Amino acid sequence: MDAAAPSLPAPLLALAAAPESAAVLTDFDGTLAPIVADPEAALPVAGAPAVLEALSRCFAVVVVVSGRPASFLARHLAGAGPRVGLYGGYGLEWVEDGHIRRAPEVEPWLAVAAEVLAAARAEAPPGLGIEDKGWAVTLHWRRAPSLGAWAQTFAERWAERTGLALQPGRLAVEFRPPVGVDKGTVVERLAGGQRGACFAGDDAGDLAAFDALDRLAARGLHSVRVAVADAESPSELIERADVVVQGPIAALALLDSLRVAATA
Repeated sequence: MDAAAPSLPAPLLALAAAPESAAVLTDFDGTLAPIVADPEAALPVAGAPAVLEALSRCFAVVVVVSGRPASFLARHLAGAGPRVGLYGGYGLEWVEDGHIRRAPEVEPWLAVAAEVLAAARAEAPPGLGIEDKGWAVTLHWRRAPSLGAWAQTFAERWAERTGLALQPGRLAVEFRPPVGVDKGTVVERLAGGQRGACFAGDDAGDLAAFDALDRLAARGLHSVRVAVADAESPSELIERADVVVQGPIAALALLDSLRVAATA
């Protein structure tokens, strides 16, 4: 994108004024990439890696925090360069020196996730999407909305049986290891040493990141919560946001305007 980016909303001006002490964090699906029926077919908006790379040259911290596996992010955001942090699994995985690292506390839950995966594959009605992330299992019903009730019932039953946590998503629910790691813990750790930070997200899983920004704001950090909205966005996310944009294209334009203001 270029210097024709739209003007920067007022809450973000303080970050642009001191990028050397500010963090820019963002989700992937629904924020940098449109939501699609097949999760494997998701692609970032054209120009997203280049905008992230440009932001990383002026801001102290630039990070993508997603529910996707870190390997997926590395593959689709390779053009963003090594200065952009990539955290998958809501923070359970990350890219470090070109390698995928995983939080050690996840290991005891791998066999449990495999058990849930096998049960879902054996019991699920035709049309339900079942995504194997290794450390997590996600059930998708975007292609078959009528299966949402079945998926929710299955998820509640197996979460109670196994102790796995449930993370709601867009026409989806995910089984996750209950290890106290989420987008909020990543945001708080990576942005905590800065004077300002923003996070852009579109879904219920991003509320933890908003919570983290609130905690940091209570300690004096200038925080900006950005909601990337559409018809499926949780109302709480939009109500709590300092800035609201409509969809991934507008979100990328906002990030580019932040880059333009920071380098002006």
